[in-house]
Amino acid sequence: MDFKPEQLQAYFIMGTQDLQPEQDFLTILKTALAAGITAFQFREKGPTALTGADKLALAQTCRQLTQAYQVPLIIDDDIELALAVHADGLHVGQKDEGIEATLAQVQQRLFVGYSCSTVAEVEHANQLDQIAYLGSGPIYPTGSKADADPVIGLAGLEKLVGLSRCPIVAIGGITAAHLNDIAATGAAGVSVISMITQSKHITDSVQAMRQAFGGEATHG
Repeated sequence: MDFKPEQLQAYFIMGTQDLQPEQDFLTILKTALAAGITAFQFREKGPTALTGADKLALAQTCRQLTQAYQVPLIIDDDIELALAVHADGLHVGQKDEGIEATLAQVQQRLFVGYSCSTVAEVEHANQLDQIAYLGSGPIYPTGSKADADPVIGLAGLEKLVGLSRCPIVAIGGITAAHLNDIAATGAAGVSVISMITQSKHITDSVQAMRQAFGGEATHG
């Protein structure tokens, strides 16, 4: 599946570490897909994260589900896993393996998203032809990532959007109340974890994201 900026409108990120014991990963993913998420990133990180065959099996199930809904599957920071499950994209952070080495290894078999939250990082990304989109934030304080960067706020986001040659998806501490303000910066969408995993009404949460960033998205 080729990358389109519209896929960033309602971008859901989840790993097993993001759930409470009573929550079921696949139930939440199926509900989010049915509700209309436009991209899904499988991000399995931390001391409780799955590894090896268990991680591969869950990623393969994610691949089957996202294909059924024609939604791109993006794997966080694991090229081998992304290629093994025939994912659509790979997301790479500043703290992960060097972006140039990653792009060389990917060889355009996957589209690549890159975390950039400073002017210098965006200027570097602008020199790289193979980057599809940037993830920028945190926009607000977040509890979902233990290693989150300093908050950049709406003003910081707007500055990066103006500087970047790639579409930007905003991340970090985002709730439904923030969506219109983020859309006003020119960002292409929002990427969220807890806004969906902790939502009492996942369909309403996803639809709010879609509506704030242009309504119906096209898959293909």
